[in-house]
Amino acid sequence: MTTTCTPFPLSIVSELPNRMRLRGRFLRDPDLDPDYLEATLETIPGVESARLNSRASSTIIKYDGRTETRAAVLGCVQDLPLEVFKGKNDRKSPPSLLNLSVKGMLTIACFFLPALFAAPIALVLSVPVILDGLICLWNKKLKVEVLDAAAVSFSLWRRDYFTAAAIVALLALGEYFEKISETKATGLLKSLLKPQTDKIWIEKDGQEIQIPFEEAGIGDRVVCGPGEMIPLDGRVVDGEAAINQNSITGESVPIHVKPGDEVISGSVIEDGRIIFEATHVGAETSVARISKFLEDSLRYESDSQKKSDELADKLVPVTFGLGVGLFALTRDLQKAAAVLTVDYSCVIKLSSPVAVLVAMHTAALQGVLLKGAQAVDSLARVDTLVFDKTGTLTRGALQVTDIFSAQDLDDGQLLGLAASAEEHYAHPVAAAVVGAARDRGLALSPTNQVDFIVAHGVSAYIDDLNVLVGSRHFIEEDEGIDCSGADEAALAFQKEGKTLLYIARDGRLEGVLGLRDELRPEASAVLAGLKAAGIKKIFILTGDTERTANALAASLPDVDEVYAELRPEDKADIVARLKEEGCILGFIGDGVNDAPALVSADVGICLPTGADLAKESAQVILLKEDLNSLLTARLIALRCQETIKQAFVSAVSLNSSFLLLAALGWLRPVSAAILHNVSTVGIIGYAGIRESQQISNHGQHEKTPK
Repeated sequence: MTTTCTPFPLSIVSELPNRMRLRGRFLRDPDLDPDYLEATLETIPGVESARLNSRASSTIIKYDGRTETRAAVLGCVQDLPLEVFKGKNDRKSPPSLLNLSVKGMLTIACFFLPALFAAPIALVLSVPVILDGLICLWNKKLKVEVLDAAAVSFSLWRRDYFTAAAIVALLALGEYFEKISETKATGLLKSLLKPQTDKIWIEKDGQEIQIPFEEAGIGDRVVCGPGEMIPLDGRVVDGEAAINQNSITGESVPIHVKPGDEVISGSVIEDGRIIFEATHVGAETSVARISKFLEDSLRYESDSQKKSDELADKLVPVTFGLGVGLFALTRDLQKAAAVLTVDYSCVIKLSSPVAVLVAMHTAALQGVLLKGAQAVDSLARVDTLVFDKTGTLTRGALQVTDIFSAQDLDDGQLLGLAASAEEHYAHPVAAAVVGAARDRGLALSPTNQVDFIVAHGVSAYIDDLNVLVGSRHFIEEDEGIDCSGADEAALAFQKEGKTLLYIARDGRLEGVLGLRDELRPEASAVLAGLKAAGIKKIFILTGDTERTANALAASLPDVDEVYAELRPEDKADIVARLKEEGCILGFIGDGVNDAPALVSADVGICLPTGADLAKESAQVILLKEDLNSLLTARLIALRCQETIKQAFVSAVSLNSSFLLLAALGWLRPVSAAILHNVSTVGIIGYAGIRESQQISNHGQHEKTPK
């Protein structure tokens, strides 16, 4: 449940039919997170965009002009969740084009006007820059603002008023383009936050009625027709439809749903009409959870981003010291000013988040949800992958493939006996046995005194005889029933990688069932692709017997080792041991019992059909039921890190060259400022463009990973 704050005082400064500007002192709160606030407002149905100006204590909201939307916006801003106040309200608003134009014209005027008129113009333009530098020094921080203030001050000292004004104008121009690039990258990610509908139709007492979205409850029968967005997660109970899940899973081909199929919120009905029973509402729906992950992603930095920021801050004193030292040695203010206009920190600090945000957007379009910059960073560094077998490398849907009778029961009788005992047991093996019996049209016998023995099997009484269904350990060692009569058949089943289920009645073995969980068809190719993409070791964890597990591994040549006969609690222990051995580890699982391993791994990865707890614990969620998306995620993460490294090398190389030329007197301050700003904008633009290109050429990468 989201905790909210006390309502904030708010005023409407100006209002048009589809636009309003709100003002409140709380919008200048130093702990306010601007991106999080904007993302929160933009998830309101009908809101097109929200832009915050902290310095003016105001926010501008564009919306569809409806009274309901206006009321929702005002209610949201006045009753914000506490999560909005867990950031740093240090974002600067870019100068407007009008502001830039005025500064540009005044700078040109300084070039032609005599010093008597140029001096006051340059001084007025320079004062804000100098004040920012003095504030940094007052706060005992040596940041880029100090460099800018020093460069402008040196130019004024030399009475080079045109240079001082030009530096100010170029700084504003560079800041404008940098901010545009950053805003565009953030906007790409926020565009994935799909708004919920404000009202929904439900079927009640044989009639269709419309209710507010927030009043929907679990079990409501929701009605959706062509062109409508499915507002809640649920299970179809009536009707058929073709639905497009592209916005959620990245899958562009519509899927056909019928009674019994599950639907997820955010999907759109292209054709048909369905009634579905809601299984998740409010913050528990797929879209709401994804939106929450994305909103959080706008806030948190990765370890590599933090290191880049720290390095950028450390380089500021180097530039400042070089400029001041050069002036002390040469007494040449022009050289010192030229050096001080060149700065490493802007491009180093901005290129990394831009690349990461665009990579996250690209991954989401490809069907992979990366929960923040740290997930991108960790996924790129991983060198070992551990798969929980069931539901990841396999489809997680067991099927009865073989039936061996040790006594006089035929196949149908043996299967019916096992299914009768297993009917009320909520377990994949039990579901497979009962499903096979129903597919054959077998009538199940009534049972009593049913006892479930965790990780062993089932004991039940059928026709007053005790029936046991479970593992050989349970039947033979725990219950003392001889199972040697099925050894030959059991060995043959195990060699084929099948799971064994023993059935005994009245102290005698009746037979053995062979079950197989089908290997995903793409599994082998994906594992090979992961090895080609830098993964050194791949392990499989399973509760199957050694022989069954080895049979699986034999069909996957890129698997390095299989851990078999594991209990649920063993998985996290293995993950911890591998990490102690120095592995940078990713764990892929989908069950509730995988949550500890998902959390303890360097990066946890979950499939779309995974349990809710597994999805909450994972840092990477595959939105498509296809392991190819795991390879996609790895390639995107690697490319993102490569882009960040190339941007860093370019930034250091270019700015170092500019510093050298400035120190030698071959660059005037204006020229140095132009080169610095052009290179900064170019590198940041490159970081964004290179990442976004993955959308169009990913198919090629997937086939030939590098």
